Amino acid sequence: MEVLCAGHVNWDVTLSVDRLPEPDGEVTLRGSQQAGGGSAANVAVNLAGLGVSASVFGSIGTDEPGSNARRELAASGVETHLVRADGDTAVKYLVVDGDGEVMVLSGAGENEAYTPHDLPPDALDVDVLHLTNQPPSVAAGLARRAREANVTVSLAPGRRIAERDFSTALGLADLVFVNDREAAALGPDPWCDWLRDDATLVVTLGSEGAQVRTRADTHRHRGYEVKPLDTTGAGDAFAAGFLAARGGGLADSPLAEVVARLDATDEERRRDARGDDLTPALAVANACGAVASRALGARADLDPEALRAVIADEN
Repeated sequence: MEVLCAGHVNWDVTLSVDRLPEPDGEVTLRGSQQAGGGSAANVAVNLAGLGVSASVFGSIGTDEPGSNARRELAASGVETHLVRADGDTAVKYLVVDGDGEVMVLSGAGENEAYTPHDLPPDALDVDVLHLTNQPPSVAAGLARRAREANVTVSLAPGRRIAERDFSTALGLADLVFVNDREAAALGPDPWCDWLRDDATLVVTLGSEGAQVRTRADTHRHRGYEVKPLDTTGAGDAFAAGFLAARGGGLADSPLAEVVARLDATDEERRRDARGDDLTPALAVANACGAVASRALGARADLDPEALRAVIADEN
């Protein structure tokens, strides 16, 4: 399976503190690190770590953080289609407390300096296009190109879903990823107002696991009990796990045995309109999110042994 991720490519500075600051307050800095970030880049790196062929489309600046971000992606095995715009790469400052709660300070940058026309035609020779937070008109244009090429469209609009009009992109998506707060912005029946009848809605519920909803059914996986260190990027790891497991992309990976066991032990099968089995996909996705929440920063090492251990502890 091959997945193209389109959206933000950032440079992240993660600051670990004893607690999140209050207005006019002061906290103790425990440590810091810098690394690549941005939802599209994070999902692509996570997919590559799971053994799935992944590429990323987005934009960076002409500065050192942009060069660093590009090098990190290449070193992770991710093919890049990056527009290099005059200006600075987007830098985000992530403030993380001892319970894994995060405060994000977003610096302005060139992570939205691209259009659907900047994507080379052969870049869409993939199975899935995964769209993350970006201008809605760009997401819609890319989704249209994907549907014309018979490519599955996956959309994770992000925390700004209530501020930006993603209605066109939502109506073109086969898969939509949101958290519980973002799901509320879609209204009580998103299939009437936003989604295609054959679309699948995947809702993460934090420590309560996740749900997968189709027009006909809802299936929930309770998730895995972990003590989070940093929840930054956990949603991106979740999406990568779901995409990989749903499409059968893990058949030749070290996790194939785990997925097969999940297939064999679950008595209630949940399938989407395309016929893909959603039950193991949700379990693997929750395991990926759990492992990611135990690592500092937006990128996690989705080591097969760590994922096996998380799943085995709950089964």
